[in-house]
Amino acid sequence: MAIGPVVARNGPPETDHVTQTSQTLAPATGGIPPAPGRRPRLHRAWVVAAVTFVTLIGAAAFASLPGLLIDPLHTEFGWSRGMVGLAVSVNLALYGITAPFAAALMDRFGIRRVVACALLTIALGAALTVFMTQVWQLILCWGVLVGLGSGAMALAFAATVTNRWFVARRGLVTGVLTAAGASGQLVFLPLLSWITENHGWRPAAVIVALAAVTVVPFVWFLLHDHPADVGLAPYGAAEFVPKPPPATGAAARALRALAEAAHTGTFWLLAGSFAICGASTNGLVKTHFVPAAHDHGMPVTAAASLLAVIGVFDIAGTVASGWLTDRMSPRRLLAVYYGLRGFSLMFLPMLLTDSIHPPMVLFIVFYGLDWVATVPPTLAVCREYYGENSAIVFGWVLAAHQIGAALVAYLGGVARDAFGSYDVVWYTSGALCAVAALMSLVIRRRPVAAPAAMAVVV
Repeated sequence: MAIGPVVARNGPPETDHVTQTSQTLAPATGGIPPAPGRRPRLHRAWVVAAVTFVTLIGAAAFASLPGLLIDPLHTEFGWSRGMVGLAVSVNLALYGITAPFAAALMDRFGIRRVVACALLTIALGAALTVFMTQVWQLILCWGVLVGLGSGAMALAFAATVTNRWFVARRGLVTGVLTAAGASGQLVFLPLLSWITENHGWRPAAVIVALAAVTVVPFVWFLLHDHPADVGLAPYGAAEFVPKPPPATGAAARALRALAEAAHTGTFWLLAGSFAICGASTNGLVKTHFVPAAHDHGMPVTAAASLLAVIGVFDIAGTVASGWLTDRMSPRRLLAVYYGLRGFSLMFLPMLLTDSIHPPMVLFIVFYGLDWVATVPPTLAVCREYYGENSAIVFGWVLAAHQIGAALVAYLGGVARDAFGSYDVVWYTSGALCAVAALMSLVIRRRPVAAPAAMAVVV
């Protein structure tokens, strides 16, 4: 894994990517040196980033469905919202727990193989839900299979691609890849909500399975594991980086990275704040916004369309966050993001009605810009502190994110069954976001001695 310079907040200096392609390739790398005089207009790193973006869009189809399943499954099978929320929580928890191991497996077997297997697992789990009749089958298919597959498609995947292929523009690329999930939500959510309302939830599950399968050929033929495979240096690197040998003991390495990171206060502050991030996004809004709006008389398609609009502004907000992360303190950015999110959630219960009105649209725009804007600065802090293990450590931080999401996905349904509304969940999540803002401000910048300012490429 290539780790770039440990730099100040302004990021590494730009390097002419054309010059990178002319580096002499050592025979031991196994790559193919570029032909003399050839100067590709576009560095291959951008092609890999584009394939990763498309892959994450396809994988995001499955994440769009759980919030649309709660009411149909409750109506058809009589399952409580808490039990359906339990299946979603298992999915979200496994999504997070699998992520750090998947990052280590990518170092062992390559990005392409791990991601292709993950997409096929997602497709299998989504397809099998069509035949379920018992709630344990929902937990097994959607919770376990789709959860495990999606874990390998988590943001640790984007972190691994960014770490290997980019030295310059890492914050921007992280923001763009993070926005892929929102793009998938934008593409699939209105379609899935329309299908669910007019044709039932089973055809929607089939669409999810087909979306995952469709992306597999792109991954297999276009997603290269390392720049050395095509005879290039990472984008923005001044020198060629040999491809490291496969890392053995993936599970042991993931656990060792966790043990080392757990001895630092920064890890617990990042994990705690990111758990609140997951609770207030995937666990709360993505899972429960549609049924909460429907409780107030809003049509399902209208509520789902609002979530899709969140996806539109999430793209802009996350890309902008990546750009800002290259230029500003990631800790301050995190504090601002969490504080604004908590502020907006406090007002949501007063905005839910049977129709879409301007204040609700304002909330959707405001919340969308903040949805996953926390990812680029969180990953930047991980890189600063944990170097070559940053993708794996970020995977563990993401696990905390998903555990927080899983708890609220389940407890939100329980609260709705117990109190008849989601109001207490909105207010509690808003208060927790204020806590996350304070936790972000406590994180201190890691001091770096001048002679050690440049990291060694591993």
